[in-house]
Amino acid sequence: MPRLSEVIAALENLWPAERAESWDAVGTVVGDPDQEVTRVLFAVDPVQEIVDEAVKLGADLLVTHHPLYLRGTTTVAATHFKGRVVHTLIKNDIALHVAHTNADTADPGVSDALAGALDLRVTGPLVPDADDPEGRRGLGRVCALDHPLTVREFAARAAERLPATAQGIRVAGDPEAVLRTVAVSGGSGDSLFDQVRAAGVDAFLTADLRHHPVSEARAHSRLALLDAAHWATEWPWCELAASQLDEISDRHGWDLRVHVSKTVTDPWTAHAASATSDPLGAPN
Repeated sequence: MPRLSEVIAALENLWPAERAESWDAVGTVVGDPDQEVTRVLFAVDPVQEIVDEAVKLGADLLVTHHPLYLRGTTTVAATHFKGRVVHTLIKNDIALHVAHTNADTADPGVSDALAGALDLRVTGPLVPDADDPEGRRGLGRVCALDHPLTVREFAARAAERLPATAQGIRVAGDPEAVLRTVAVSGGSGDSLFDQVRAAGVDAFLTADLRHHPVSEARAHSRLALLDAAHWATEWPWCELAASQLDEISDRHGWDLRVHVSKTVTDPWTAHAASATSDPLGAPN
């Protein structure tokens, strides 16, 4: 039965903290290095609903993609929702470890898992890590489709393969345009349009696309854009990460029980379709 320090060392080997962005907050947030670990839960968000799930599961370690405290804090009082998370974790002897941008750029990382969920063949990183001599690490992935699809067909594949959310998949571009290559980036991706255009792909699937960047990107080229829910584009990484820890556990004889939360923590809870799909303009 491993100690927390041993499990964390294995996770840090997968996603070294020094590869996180300078603004990020990764690593162990809560936990006694000497506590024993038998059960681990992976999730995207360290919110109370997930922590309560970890308690019910009897987990000793919760690993999330998103940080609990990204910008620091002066209090962990239980009067605040993040403070309640900390109190619940400590009271139940559950450690919390975060792998965020260091998991985004890992090999394999968040965008590899996203590409795998969409049955895309990864050909390389969208934004290569200059410190990786093999050219495999980096942000986002450039991919090839197994066979050409229209934008409409690829959007339907994304809606079917990614976890269901209220948002679904939004599309900017000609629905009947044919795609052979696609760039993907888990999480917010509209800062990457220059790199996507430079990659010469037919489409870009990511999350959190905003009006003005999308409008400008469409004016630059005929690139098709697909906007999925942030949580949905990152959840596949939880399954990838869990399988990686399972393999480490088997190799070391730890006999860890590793779980992936299927709780939907995307903040959007409902979607009402517009009354008309007339593309000619907004109502007066």
